[in-house]
Amino acid sequence: MAVLYWICFFLFVGSVGYVAKKIAQPSLSEWVIGTFILFVGSVIPTGFVLSALDLTASTWAWIVGNFITLALHYLLWTRLIPPQEQFSVRHLCQNRLSTLGTWARELSPYLKFLFTMMVGSVLLIGLTNLLLVLFTVPNEWDSMTGHLNRVVRYIQRGTMAHFGGTNWNMDTYPKSVCTIQIYSYLISGKIENAFKLIHFSSYWITLLAVFGIAQRIGRSLSASLFCALAYGMFLDFQMQAITTETDIVLTAYLSCLLYFLFTYHTTRQAKYLYLAGLTFGIVYGHKITFTLLLPSVFMVMLYTVFLAHNFRLFAERFIKLGVAIGLSILIYTLPTGYIKNIQVFGHPIGPPTSLKHQSVERAGTLPNLLEQGSRNVVRYSYDFFNLDGIRNAQWGYDLNVAVRKPIVYLEDKLQMRLDEETDFSIVPFAFQRRFEFYNANPYWGIFGFALILPLVLLVFVRIIWSRPHWFLAAAVVLHFAAIAYSAPYDPFKGRYFIETGLFGVLFLLLLFSHHKLSILKPRRWAWKGYVGLIVVLACVSALMATFLNIRALPFSAYGYESAFTADRLKYQLFARPDIYPAYARFDSLVPPDATVALATINDDFEYPLYGTQLSRKLISINPFEQGVQPIPPEADYLFFAKSVITPQPGDIRLGSDTTMTNLIVKGEDYYLRKLK
Repeated sequence: MAVLYWICFFLFVGSVGYVAKKIAQPSLSEWVIGTFILFVGSVIPTGFVLSALDLTASTWAWIVGNFITLALHYLLWTRLIPPQEQFSVRHLCQNRLSTLGTWARELSPYLKFLFTMMVGSVLLIGLTNLLLVLFTVPNEWDSMTGHLNRVVRYIQRGTMAHFGGTNWNMDTYPKSVCTIQIYSYLISGKIENAFKLIHFSSYWITLLAVFGIAQRIGRSLSASLFCALAYGMFLDFQMQAITTETDIVLTAYLSCLLYFLFTYHTTRQAKYLYLAGLTFGIVYGHKITFTLLLPSVFMVMLYTVFLAHNFRLFAERFIKLGVAIGLSILIYTLPTGYIKNIQVFGHPIGPPTSLKHQSVERAGTLPNLLEQGSRNVVRYSYDFFNLDGIRNAQWGYDLNVAVRKPIVYLEDKLQMRLDEETDFSIVPFAFQRRFEFYNANPYWGIFGFALILPLVLLVFVRIIWSRPHWFLAAAVVLHFAAIAYSAPYDPFKGRYFIETGLFGVLFLLLLFSHHKLSILKPRRWAWKGYVGLIVVLACVSALMATFLNIRALPFSAYGYESAFTADRLKYQLFARPDIYPAYARFDSLVPPDATVALATINDDFEYPLYGTQLSRKLISINPFEQGVQPIPPEADYLFFAKSVITPQPGDIRLGSDTTMTNLIVKGEDYYLRKLK
């Protein structure tokens, strides 16, 4: 049966590609981007409909439903768009390979060195990440508590309806990405690692979109490839490719949205406004943090769409894009869970506790928000100024400390109190964070603080002038400010800046096009040497970030075993090692097909409790802020934390390791009760 599912999957992908050919111009990158958007644009609404029909766990319902949704897309787009020029994807591939071959032969020795380093690094990272996706199980924190935990629960329940999970994210996070993960899991024959496919695909789609956007702005193959390859080595972005975190998918959607907007600016074809509207609804339905990007996206829309010679043109474009966005929001944004959150919690994001913890409300008064938000701007700027990746090794750490001494000294003399003021911080600012934190959540790396951010500031204040880049600079500044002022400081927000990086990486075009910055002009050896040094250090840091990532080590390091050979349960609990003995004992005592009632707390890892085949049925009886509920009669076992339920005679103490210190979060004292 699994073979038949795979055949249906490839037929569906082929059909999506066929529909994309009806929309795209003869461009390989545009065809792939269009295929991606049509793929997710078909799967997401299918998932919403199947959930309402309690068919979330039916593979055949997904197969039929996706083809029906794709057929509706075909009917819509063939009526909206005049007949397109027919093209062969095979011929496009051959043409692109021929173009790349000619381009590579004509490069100067200096550029050959740069591109050899960058292409080699990205391919090595991509191959390593592919192996990690295929042969290692998910293990990041948010997936163990929320993201994947709820995906399995939706499959078990047969619907994505609200159910009251232990972790608040299980109910409040938008569900659109869950539809893609559920479909991938079921259509693959229930291969667990299929949950990661949308994230790994998002990495490559984003690089392709960055290439396409750069082509629309600069029309230089060298410059466009340079931007795409550089973005492929933005550290947190490349590391999320092997996870089931949500930000990399948001980045892929955003990159497609920007591609359609810039392509509209180049071609003035209305179909790109419709595609931008479709993508806008998809990305907003993916995650509420897209709200922070709205001012930045508006700046791009202003440049690419709304600046017109007369009001009639402006109104025409505004109506077309506005209607497309409105319809897309109805289909892709509203059904994803925001309305249900308002019904249950009174707010589209979630319960009041989460708002006070993570939103602007934590700042209190407006004057304090302005003060602490400004402090956050400086904090995040300091976080950017790190040799991330390189400092994973001791020599790199020592070098990082030495490089940062001047700015640490400056903060002390200016008495900015970055690390002393903590009332608008989730995790207090520190000049040297814990190894686990900067190892798993780096920022852009040396490309960011040594090249891109200075270029952004030079363009923003108009020392360097480029019209499209000024709007992009405004987009970078607005998103940076939105992150700093909209929520408490959190060093893990480095993952949000991968979206800012989409705007920022395009400033590398100036290295090929601006007369003051061009590395194509003869001589300028000092400037070329500096750019070359940045590229070399960026490649080294990117490789070190991949091969010394303790969450997924390709080879043994730091006393950790390779991710390819590590014990599954120990690997999934690497961030919570003290609870491994309790979970291992649970796994040995509870049959793989048992039904288990869970009386756990918000931070507890629940995903590993499903077992190797994800076959145990878990039922939460301590839903977030609702108190302990009665044990359901179908439960065979009760797994509980002592802080939630008082043990009684006969309960088995599973035994967390209470001797461990320096833990991120201390584990609970877990017990098991046999009910039948």
